[in-house]
Amino acid sequence: MELLRKAETKENENKVFAKGYCFAKIFLFFVVGCVVGTYYEQLLEFFKFNVWVRRSGLIYGPFNPVYGLGAISFVVLLGKNYKKRKWVANYSLSCLIGGAIEYLLSLAQEYIFHSKSWSYGKAVLNIGGRTTVPFMLVWGIGGMLVMYVIYPIFSKIIEEIPYQPAKLLYIGLLIFMSFNIVISGTALLRQRERLEGKAPDTFLDRVCDTVYDDQFLKKAYPNYKILEIEE
Repeated sequence: MELLRKAETKENENKVFAKGYCFAKIFLFFVVGCVVGTYYEQLLEFFKFNVWVRRSGLIYGPFNPVYGLGAISFVVLLGKNYKKRKWVANYSLSCLIGGAIEYLLSLAQEYIFHSKSWSYGKAVLNIGGRTTVPFMLVWGIGGMLVMYVIYPIFSKIIEEIPYQPAKLLYIGLLIFMSFNIVISGTALLRQRERLEGKAPDTFLDRVCDTVYDDQFLKKAYPNYKILEIEE
């Protein structure tokens, strides 16, 4: 038994966690993108207005899924062949991908939650008020940084972490983020139902009404604007 345990330990030491392109590495990069995006927006707000406003897209932790999805979209859609293309092509594709992510997520939020977290209706060269050409150019810079600098360094660091601790970190984050996404979405959907006058039907509805009430959600999402309810 002891020999079997030692053999397993040695095998794990020789394993490389999340080698190459795989779900585990992409997921972990999604988490990093969520965190970086949150503090990027909060720092911008601080430098503009000298106030520190929460910009997380999830209830728990500094996680903004818009930036997380943007980061992994660059990797998934551009990653394998980005070295074969000229940098101008990669930049142009990054602009389009970033703008599309922002536009589609805004559309999805409006359709699913009947709300908005951002609007560029008064901005120059806006596209349906959901994104703008200037912001797409910034997304392009972000895509270049991700593909040429950030992701290669991140990939190397992840693969150098010992297999067992890396696996535990991955599983823990996967469970936590799954819970975080589900409870955040459920709380916002239930808020809409409360405004429409719907009574709680399930235990989870009652939890949302008690723990994640309107006052809690207002602090969690200061930029969250609920669209008018049709009579």
